[in-house]
Amino acid sequence: MIFLHDISLSFGARDIFDGLNLDIKEGDKIALIGRNGVGKTTLLRIIAGEIKPDKGSVFMAKDIRIGYLPQIIKVDDKRSLLAEAMTAFDEVNSLKKRFEKLNTELINRKDYTDKQYMKIADELARISHRLEVLEADRIEEFTREVLLGLGFKPEQFQLPTANFSGGWRMRIEIAKLLLRKPDVLLLDEPTNHLDIQSIIWLEEFLKNYSGSMVLISHDKRFLNSVTNRTVELTESKIYDFKVSYFEYEKLKKKLIENLQQEYNNQKRKIKETQRFIERFRYKATKASQVQSRIKQLSKLPDIEVYKESKMPHILFPAAPRSGDVVVEAEGISKSFGSKIVFRNVNLVINRGEKVAFVGRNGEGKTTMARIIVGELDYEGKLKIGHNVKIGYYAQNQEQLLDENKTVLQTLEEVAPTDYTEGKLRSVLGAFLFSDDEVLKKVKVLSGGERARLALAKLVLQPYNFLLLDEPTNHLDIYAKDVLKQALKQFSGTLLIISHDRDFLTDLAETVYEFNNQAVKQYKGDINYFLEKKKSESFYHFERSQLTDNKVVKNKISSEKKQEYLKRKKQQRHKNRLEQKINQLEDEIENLEQEIYSLEKIFSNINQQIDEKLFSKYDELKKLLTEKLQLWEQLNQELENLDF
Repeated sequence: MIFLHDISLSFGARDIFDGLNLDIKEGDKIALIGRNGVGKTTLLRIIAGEIKPDKGSVFMAKDIRIGYLPQIIKVDDKRSLLAEAMTAFDEVNSLKKRFEKLNTELINRKDYTDKQYMKIADELARISHRLEVLEADRIEEFTREVLLGLGFKPEQFQLPTANFSGGWRMRIEIAKLLLRKPDVLLLDEPTNHLDIQSIIWLEEFLKNYSGSMVLISHDKRFLNSVTNRTVELTESKIYDFKVSYFEYEKLKKKLIENLQQEYNNQKRKIKETQRFIERFRYKATKASQVQSRIKQLSKLPDIEVYKESKMPHILFPAAPRSGDVVVEAEGISKSFGSKIVFRNVNLVINRGEKVAFVGRNGEGKTTMARIIVGELDYEGKLKIGHNVKIGYYAQNQEQLLDENKTVLQTLEEVAPTDYTEGKLRSVLGAFLFSDDEVLKKVKVLSGGERARLALAKLVLQPYNFLLLDEPTNHLDIYAKDVLKQALKQFSGTLLIISHDRDFLTDLAETVYEFNNQAVKQYKGDINYFLEKKKSESFYHFERSQLTDNKVVKNKISSEKKQEYLKRKKQQRHKNRLEQKINQLEDEIENLEQEIYSLEKIFSNINQQIDEKLFSKYDELKKLLTEKLQLWEQLNQELENLDF
């Protein structure tokens, strides 16, 4: 489909690509990975035709359609959300007009054997097939479905796009791109502004996408789920693995070991050969053998050892001891004018706890964070514990940096008085700012570099409570791993807002979900939360789909009186069933939390365990099984209702 041959490109004195080759075949779903700055976005722009290489060629199959999602987008503010999304179907509208014109022309022709007649007929057949592929008769239905999947609400469809923030504008562009159904999708960090639910929806969509794809993302699980090939860019070479991301990690480790072994063997062989040449260089009887060995050396291939970029090591200062309770919120409510964000929120964060806030964008995660750090007023009671020192990384933290200061000056303004320039350079070195890079002005830094600099500022202060709002948005996979390891070792309390499942796995031990003006606690990690969400949404799915479809299609069915009464009776029965299921789910959740707490106690090998706890554990497990069986029966009954 697409072949990049001998691509070279330089920016100033820096070579971005030198003789790069890459082919994209039909059905390829490529994860394009590599450290920030190696040229991933640049490569996408070359494929999209936005940048021309200094040298080399880009070959494409005839009539191939490419859809490119950049990191920065523009949306027309004169249209409504629905109208803007439906501009994705400009091709459909154009094809329909062309079809009508050709069809009229064909009807009026009588020369059925003429070449021109056959040419028109062939074009009509192609247009008809394309309209069928695009399912042209269902374009508004598809548009609404995609917008709902990406987190928009039906009541927002007629709002002007000017009402939406940057993150939601990115979703509009994603919707348009997906609706166009191009042959090749080029996606540059599509999950950056999505919440977990929308990422899962997009993940399912891309898994089933019939076209090819090149995807840049820092979300490992997302990459692994939707790609079947991994291409890694380094500063000197491109590595191509015909496997998904997690398999690539295994193969990469093996590749490094094999290359190193091969390189060591070759070095040993060269050393032995050189020793033989030096020893017998001047002996006539060995002359032919010496010449043979010299030829052998000249024919040895160059073995390039896999070059791993240096990995920084970040260590947060030891956290001063705080009170046992770090944050206690009771009946917290927040509104902006007539818009209620959340109400009656209760939560407690204890010393040393690592907590995650998750939920759809706009549900109040950042608002609650800003309340905790004292940036917003609120209703209710909020208590910050004794000796709590908060280090806050805002979602737009990198934008809050002074662009006219250098990297070094940015740290100097917050550093303790005993920090010398050498010590500050060491800190910056851990965040990959070395030598003259510390003298760069902030305004010339990339998004990833600014994010690293903002995080470096946090390391300079002995905070015991870190509150991080989407800290991984501009970090590559490698920098994200380094930050995660540092946070796992952090001895203080952590509250993190993130949509990145891989980042939160083994990091957060308690999850608070913000949803529909309420906050719900899940006593477990992100995987526990996701499993619970699946079971919770199981019975809600059909009901929500029914509601959404009514709103989406604005369809009111006309029913006879008898049928109406029958449905009303069924609805009452359904409501009773759902009430019982709701009650059961609360009981099941409480049981699961009790079991989970006991399992944590059992896993502590240093703790003496009361024998009664094992009996209690068995009783709880038995009761849970009974409740789950009843839950399944009621759900089956609910499913079998004849509506």
